[in-house]
Amino acid sequence: MLENLRKESYNTATEIIETAKLKKGDILVVGCSTSEVIGEKIGTYSSPETAKAVFDGIYDAANQKGVFVAAQCCEHLNRAIIVENDAVPFAEKVNVVPVPKAGGSFATAAYAAFKNPVAVEEIKADAGIDIGFTLIGMHLKKVAVPVRLNNNKIGKATVIAARTRAKFIGGARANYNDELL
Repeated sequence: MLENLRKESYNTATEIIETAKLKKGDILVVGCSTSEVIGEKIGTYSSPETAKAVFDGIYDAANQKGVFVAAQCCEHLNRAIIVENDAVPFAEKVNVVPVPKAGGSFATAAYAAFKNPVAVEEIKADAGIDIGFTLIGMHLKKVAVPVRLNNNKIGKATVIAARTRAKFIGGARANYNDELL
């Protein structure tokens, strides 16, 4: 089961990275309810083993493209973000270390796996994966565009994804440069 979760997570992350055209140094924010992944109600059955499998799949896909993963904590830590320091060298850090029941199992797995993890209150990510309705929107850049994934389930959890684009400012929409987006 855990290997299937890792594969599903890898496939989902690969799909959003390709669809969103993420490049080296971009940030993919991920919110994950391990409770939902195993078929339970969000916040009721935190599973470190499930989190590690899901995180490993996403992290493998992101590392292949040089994309940073930002793991959203649960509401007990006000949805803070765990990320590699290199992704946010000038961000204001906060002093917290997630644990399964305060921060969530997914953020805990990220903290354990990152070489130099830090916590920040917010981030402006280039794309995101929401596994089990964890509400990642607050951590995306301003103009988020929904992405319908073929790989829209991880375990029993529904996966919702988004990419971001630059704002359209002035002029007709037809004057934008899609290559910049």
